[in-house]
Amino acid sequence: MINLDQVKDIVYGSNDLEWSKETLANVGKCYDFLAQFAKEKVIYGINTGFGPMAQWRVDDQYLQDLQYNIIRSHATGAGEALPDVYVKAAMIARVGSFVQCKSGIHPEVVELLTAFVNNDIIPFVPEHGSVGASGDLVQLAHIALCMIGEGKVHYKGEWRETADVMRECGLKPMQIHIREGLSVTNGTSVMTGISAVNQLHAENLLCWAILTSVWINEIAESYDDCMSEPLNECRRHSGQQYIASEMRKIAESSLCLKKREHWLYDNGHKDVKVFHDKVQAYYSLRCTPQILGPIQETLEHSRRIIEEELNSASDNPIVDPVTENVYHGGNFHGDYISLEEDKVKIALVRLTMTAERQLNYLFHDRINGILPPFLNMGVLGLNYGMQACQFTATSTTAESQTLAMPNYVHSIPNNNDNQDIVSMGTNTALLTKHVVENAYQVMSILVMALAQATDCLGMRARLSMQTGQTYDEVRKLTPTIKEDTPFYEDITKVIDYLKEL
Repeated sequence: MINLDQVKDIVYGSNDLEWSKETLANVGKCYDFLAQFAKEKVIYGINTGFGPMAQWRVDDQYLQDLQYNIIRSHATGAGEALPDVYVKAAMIARVGSFVQCKSGIHPEVVELLTAFVNNDIIPFVPEHGSVGASGDLVQLAHIALCMIGEGKVHYKGEWRETADVMRECGLKPMQIHIREGLSVTNGTSVMTGISAVNQLHAENLLCWAILTSVWINEIAESYDDCMSEPLNECRRHSGQQYIASEMRKIAESSLCLKKREHWLYDNGHKDVKVFHDKVQAYYSLRCTPQILGPIQETLEHSRRIIEEELNSASDNPIVDPVTENVYHGGNFHGDYISLEEDKVKIALVRLTMTAERQLNYLFHDRINGILPPFLNMGVLGLNYGMQACQFTATSTTAESQTLAMPNYVHSIPNNNDNQDIVSMGTNTALLTKHVVENAYQVMSILVMALAQATDCLGMRARLSMQTGQTYDEVRKLTPTIKEDTPFYEDITKVIDYLKEL
């Protein structure tokens, strides 16, 4: 079984992908069964054409050519190369499908793809090409192309001919035994790999959203009952209760938050007609458990779906040595991933919107009542503080709001209407990837603004342990701003800091 934490340790860490001897033996048993079962039978993709061409039987003398042909003919992707981490995660997902022992491939395919992962041999995989129905045919074909020693790979920072890199690493190209060409190209592994990386960053962004929500309430010196256990337990949503609990843990060491019972319940305000301090904070500060709660539950569910897909046989046909049969169906259809990534995408847009509104609170002196306009610590009128940073955050948030429109419902029939309803799962995962990047951009500006606001109020010593540590880390990357200066490099530095998993 593969889980997302293992994917993270392989993709972002130094861990290798490893399989037991028993697992490889079971892959071999499935292959041996298919080798015997396939004799004198008509089985899709073994001795027939592919897709709508399945009605044509292929002569035995061309069966190896058939498998090479699907790889070469389907390597038709377009656009920029997927970054290495997404391709590496996709290869992990593909091996995860193979070790279910339902594909009938030779064990050397598992060993070779595992070697690609562990040696950081990253095939050129274009962003565009998949409709997510017979899985990720086009993009997986680009991976398969490299496995047969053709195409290009990214290796040690350079694009090189695959054959040269394989020789250098002592690897032999994948051989065709029965159905290796179809099996490597057929499945949901690219959309699943992209989604796995999206998931890791979405969960990371949620952690930052929880911390920044405490930090901004510290800046505002809010009442702490918005995160209290009695209040949030009244609403029976586990996500809301989780967010409130995490906020309380972070806020425990803070000296900034106020106790309502000390400030407003002491009967010392009978003659006050207008309160200078807000009795209740703005929604983007006060309602964070209610806003981030459904995001947490969405991510909890998407993690389960992605991990299930990582450990699923998404091939067709399914080769089952237990029942001694070969089943034809549609396990390559990407609906589970497509729908889930739409939900993750929408949830992250909501997170981004909340961060943008919190940023607006910090910049708008007539709203917060305690900070200079745009956190300007220079001469008002002459200097501009972080004013223009809001343009970037607002425009980026607006783009994400457009990208939030569901993609799961965008099915266009193709392939001679053989694929008459498709998932567009890889497109959805790629859109979610874009939203993830946008969220980091907005979050980085918010974190920089929170550090600047902390300096404006001279309150570093009163922050909680965690928000104070974050302040210190940010100040190692970016200085307090008094004179006008370009921000774009600092924003990039903070994005890199926030992305550390």
